[in-house]
Amino acid sequence: MNTTPVLQKPLDSSPAAIVPAQAVTLHVNGEDHTLQLAPWTSLLDALREYLDLTGTKKGCDHGQCGACTVLVNGKRINSCLALATVYQGSDIQTIEGLGTEEELNPLQQAFIDHDAFQCGYCTPGQICSAQGLINEGRAKTVDEVRELMSGNLCRCGAYTNILSAVMEVIDRQAVVNNGTLTTIPA
Repeated sequence: MNTTPVLQKPLDSSPAAIVPAQAVTLHVNGEDHTLQLAPWTSLLDALREYLDLTGTKKGCDHGQCGACTVLVNGKRINSCLALATVYQGSDIQTIEGLGTEEELNPLQQAFIDHDAFQCGYCTPGQICSAQGLINEGRAKTVDEVRELMSGNLCRCGAYTNILSAVMEVIDRQAVVNNGTLTTIPA
């Protein structure tokens, strides 16, 4: 019996090529930011790691919880599934860009008024998702809101209060968009 170990040769002795970072300009919350990003950088990581916009949360990192929801050109997306490079030239809005401490977005105020959060981890994604469905103009009933918000999970179970907050804003049929009062068509 031969007990001499067999050594395997390396498949390739050349070092792996490193993909260089590239300049990516993102228009976030009304401002342009030019970042040096690897092509595989998610929009979520660009926002959190490079722009320090930590309101957008990394929950599951698989597009299943909605904690990372942001608005791109007024529509909601899961930023964990989006490559940052794809969104050059798009208008990206995070929770930090929806309102200010002095003048909250109507959804932010409604979430406070209806106690629509407990731990608060999902709240930025919930609010961005709600703003997106309002922008889309498709949600008019409790059942429609419930269905369209189903991609945003709340581990604390504040769904009833979240629904009440969103419905209050929809029932008022108006939202503030960048300081301008906009009426939602009925």
